[in-house]
Amino acid sequence: MAFQAPKGVSEYVPPRSALFEEAREAFATSARRACYAYVETAVFEDTALFVRGVGESSDVVTREMYSFEDRGGREITLRPEFTAGVLRSVLEHNLHKGALPVKVWTQGAVFRYERPQAGRYRQFYQFDLEAIGTEDPAVDAETIALGWDAYASLGLRQYTLLVNSLGDKTCRPVYREALQKFLRGLDLDGPTRQRIELNPLRVLDDKRPEVRGQLANAPVMADYLCAECKAHHDAVRNLLNALEIPFTDAPHLVRGLDYYTRTTYEFDHALLGAQSGIGGGGRYDGLSEDIGGPPLPGIGFAVGLDRIVLAIESERTGASAQPGTGCQVFGVPLGEDTHADVLTLITALRRAGVRADMSFGTRGLKGAMKAADRSGAAFAALVGEQERRHGTVRMRDLADGEQYDVPATDAAAWLIERLGTHR
Repeated sequence: MAFQAPKGVSEYVPPRSALFEEAREAFATSARRACYAYVETAVFEDTALFVRGVGESSDVVTREMYSFEDRGGREITLRPEFTAGVLRSVLEHNLHKGALPVKVWTQGAVFRYERPQAGRYRQFYQFDLEAIGTEDPAVDAETIALGWDAYASLGLRQYTLLVNSLGDKTCRPVYREALQKFLRGLDLDGPTRQRIELNPLRVLDDKRPEVRGQLANAPVMADYLCAECKAHHDAVRNLLNALEIPFTDAPHLVRGLDYYTRTTYEFDHALLGAQSGIGGGGRYDGLSEDIGGPPLPGIGFAVGLDRIVLAIESERTGASAQPGTGCQVFGVPLGEDTHADVLTLITALRRAGVRADMSFGTRGLKGAMKAADRSGAAFAALVGEQERRHGTVRMRDLADGEQYDVPATDAAAWLIERLGTHR
């Protein structure tokens, strides 16, 4: 083979692509039910947007962005995350001057130069949801609930919710100073010591055992929250309890991007090992000003669709791992003259919401029936010269082999009724 996908690119082909579609649609459905509107944003942006928005000290900006100079001499970066670009689009198109909050969602590929491994790719896929323009803690709880319900709708059970507050510009500097004082007394390598001076909170997210072992007694943000941030955090926690969403307080939880303030949360999956994070988000009340906009609070989350596929596969076994998105009816024309009859039937079924396909070309009965079996359909609809003469369609139940001759004029209705109770 002459070409292969570049290293670190996640791709989905049938049948596994059906799991990807199922995961994406679960979150889209959850967002639509809460009246979030879809937006489609740029795949690449001015590099400065991410430097100013995501933060110069973050790993994403310092080590992971795909940046280049285009032919016009502009510094361009493939999006490493969605929030900064979505907020830029909201501001550019003046959505924030209408009714608030602006509630939007999007999805697509994002790009980070990382060491490829299971659940961590250089091109990967996210679903992203944002609520912009309100500080109400109810919106924080709403975004968490939408994520929680989407995971549940996929049948996942082995996921947990971690919650923390990162304070704001009033109380975080005091905590930052206390944390730096603690971290400077630890036995850490040179790059980590540099990080202490740039962004000490990021040290709390270090996954290396030799670092994590020294952080057990590190000061926590909860002890330094100002009155307003504490009230906000308590309100979010109380709302989650009211919604019967279980959560764990995670005082050392931080996110990988610098713009987060106050509410911060993460969804973890117990069966994914080192790459257990399947989604997360939080509040970013200062981001709008960081990228040149007006004061505009916001909160949102992003979920890793790639890791959700892995989570589904880890919890489902055998046939249950395959989502029900395959064919329901497979048409089999027996002779070239019957192609029009079969195509007419399956088109009527499709218009009625039934997933239907047919055998194309000149393959014989044996080959066509093999294709019907591979399609996963419940019924094969066969039309040959005999059926044309009698104005019927032969329906074959592909589970037990039973056959039924049904008038062609009733064929679509017959199949729709049977599919409602079949198996």
